[in-house]
Amino acid sequence: MKSITVKKPFDEIKESLKDVEKVFLVGCGTCATMCHTGGLLEVLEMKEELEKSGKKVTGWMVPPVACDDVTKNAIDENTDAIKEADALLVLSCAFGIHSVVIFSDKPVFPATNTLYIGKEDTPGHFSRVCIQCGECVLAFTAGICPIARCAKQLLNGPCGGAQGGKCEISPDLPCAWHLIIERLSKSGQLHKLEKIVPPKNWGKNLTNISPIKRS
Repeated sequence: MKSITVKKPFDEIKESLKDVEKVFLVGCGTCATMCHTGGLLEVLEMKEELEKSGKKVTGWMVPPVACDDVTKNAIDENTDAIKEADALLVLSCAFGIHSVVIFSDKPVFPATNTLYIGKEDTPGHFSRVCIQCGECVLAFTAGICPIARCAKQLLNGPCGGAQGGKCEISPDLPCAWHLIIERLSKSGQLHKLEKIVPPKNWGKNLTNISPIKRS
């Protein structure tokens, strides 16, 4: 499973850094590298773009996993270059950005947008697996999430618009409910679809509640 990210438009990044003259770049050797949003190549491309726009890049690093404690070690190893910088620009998922915030007192800016948790089906192609909604319905849907994989996020069966098992909104994608029905049929559990799933309570999403306390 990987955190799937996309690059922010460079104009948006420039706007974020409008009051910043010197920047230190942080990439990620895992998820962002696989998504081509924050690996070595993307970090060096960002360095070049920033320098063209008049910024000074004091240094850069691509830790193996930006969201891991190893990031602290990488930051410690680049103390001088980071100290010279006015801010850090992070090319990783939101978790990696948060980790950099923990380990550095410098202002931190994101260069990516985090989309979802995904699974790599083929090299460079990811399917949504989970959006961390806080109210899992996989017990009724054969382990296939209709929130993450149905374009309309339908909780009670297909919309009727799918053609040949493909989504009418995104014809290149399989219909999530087609997959759910096929899987339930093969396991003799099609009767599960007789249960009406109530409207989703989005209040259970962790973005809307207080942090969880561990016991």
